Amino acid sequence: MDGPAIPSPAAHAAHRPLRPTHLALTGGPLRQWQDVNRAVSLPLARQWLQKAGNLQNLRIAAGEEDGTFRGPVYMDSDVHKVLESAAWELQHARDEDLAGFIADTARLLERAQADDGYLDSHYQVTAPDARYTRLVDSHEHYCAGHLMQAAVAAHRADADPDGRLLEVARRFADHLADVFLDDPGPGLDGHPEVETSLVELYRVTGEARYLRLATAFTERRGNGLVGTHKHGNRHRQDHLPVREAPAMTGHAVRGLYLEAGVVDVAVENGDDELLAASAARWEDMVAARTSLTGGLGSRQVGEVFGERYELPPDLSYNETCASAASIQWSWRLLLATGEARYADLIERTLYNAFGAARSADGRTYYKGNPLQRRTDHAEAVGDPRWRDEWFYSACCPPAVTRLVASLEHYAVTQADDVLDLHQYAPMELSAPIAAGELGLRVETEYPWQGAVSVTVTHAPEGPWALALRIPPWSANTWITVDGERHPAERDDRGYAVLRRTWRPGDAVTLELDMTPRLTVPHPRIDAVRGCAALERGPLVYCFEQADQADGTAVDDLALLPDAAFTELPRPDLQGVGPTVLLQADAVAVSGAHEAGLPYRTRGGPEASDTRTPATATAVPYYQWDNRGDGAMRVWMPLASG
Repeated sequence: MDGPAIPSPAAHAAHRPLRPTHLALTGGPLRQWQDVNRAVSLPLARQWLQKAGNLQNLRIAAGEEDGTFRGPVYMDSDVHKVLESAAWELQHARDEDLAGFIADTARLLERAQADDGYLDSHYQVTAPDARYTRLVDSHEHYCAGHLMQAAVAAHRADADPDGRLLEVARRFADHLADVFLDDPGPGLDGHPEVETSLVELYRVTGEARYLRLATAFTERRGNGLVGTHKHGNRHRQDHLPVREAPAMTGHAVRGLYLEAGVVDVAVENGDDELLAASAARWEDMVAARTSLTGGLGSRQVGEVFGERYELPPDLSYNETCASAASIQWSWRLLLATGEARYADLIERTLYNAFGAARSADGRTYYKGNPLQRRTDHAEAVGDPRWRDEWFYSACCPPAVTRLVASLEHYAVTQADDVLDLHQYAPMELSAPIAAGELGLRVETEYPWQGAVSVTVTHAPEGPWALALRIPPWSANTWITVDGERHPAERDDRGYAVLRRTWRPGDAVTLELDMTPRLTVPHPRIDAVRGCAALERGPLVYCFEQADQADGTAVDDLALLPDAAFTELPRPDLQGVGPTVLLQADAVAVSGAHEAGLPYRTRGGPEASDTRTPATATAVPYYQWDNRGDGAMRVWMPLASG
């Protein structure tokens, strides 16, 4: 029962993903997301592959139907991501319908594949003689990469019993190696993704050419091989070699996928310099280019990282695919180093930017995830702040389904006789470690409550260590072992480490501080200067119009700097599900216009605002927009004076 990103035995990784005999989420929001994924989102995605033309394109390429190619050039990638989602879902429970979908689609891909291994329905149908002539925009390698990831997932989940899908992926990878390995030839794909996929295929097959090709693609970037583009070479991460680039730039999803591949290549090759370069870009990104929710990509135009501290709440894009790709990059850095800061960002992104992307019922998605929406947002032209079942460019829905289907694999790692618990959710696991077979049961109401209880269900002979991540937001953290409660000690990696000889029935309780807190921005984030946001535990909160009493407009509210907070548990808020609302002291502020303009002369006759005491109610950001189309804000002005 393997998951995404399994370093090879020879890889230079500080930690390894748990390779469990049993691993399952048993409750909480993450399990709810998986249940909705299986029951609603994945069946809907399969329907859209038929309606949007993705599968028909492949049938046309296979010569089985007549017709015209439909959709953008990367339509095949949506098929591959849904295949990957289905494979991970089959690890939760067998399902003949899902298994049949994988088998049938693998046979279709096999029939559509060219004799030399090439497989891309857009070019096979529309321009068979134009392969690799427009790599700056063609997504040919990108689609190949998602095919490889689907095949790896199916192999690891025992969802490809005859190896058909893996063989299709290998034939395409062999073709790419024949064309690109020894000579850059036609160049580089403008959308990185194949690099990390080739490494994963190498890890499954042991074929060294795949790792060599991933290394070559990685090292060639930054040398002008992608080709010209209207947004320039920075947009395509082709402005500097990956060993030299100091910061993330350009198209956010492209850059994040590239970094996942950079780390994979570095770990497999034992290349510390390359790993350090990627880690440095991660540090810069977190320090100056990351929304409070973990969202990435400051500008909708070009879907790009902006300048340092360019983090507008209303216009930032924070694309759903970027959140998923960020988690994949941070996970690889976590495996490489064992450092908690990478798990910290995974948690922030997962429970906020990523969690908000899909509606609670699992039917609709955001592409962009803003931190503010005004009442009249519908009047904006091209406004991305609407959820929909599917999109013309449908990269985001299957990006959600494939990550949600594999969530449990991001929770635990091991290093020799140390087991690290990174993400907290009700779960059960059994797995071998260096000392022998162990089993754990995790019980918690996280993220609503901060107590996490870990019980040993079976244990090997001799000592081994359990490491529990202590998030930086937990100001006062306690741990109870053998009935003794004491402050938790955070080691230099960010974990409370308990080493002992464990017996079945032994239990540990970690108590994280869930006190609500006001968060203020760095002073260089101009867009939200003078504002504050509300957080509790791992959750960023937002103020949604649906929760405000007496019809007070969200945009009129300002929080008091010394606001008192009231927690309001809701076992089943309509349209949302279980949650904890927060109330904060605030004022409703209104002011006059001067000369009809939305400005006033300082000290003039219209300068004074009217303030009315109010109570502002907040809901977790990931649960917003499930109860009507109203205004929303994460960052609220702080009342002055």
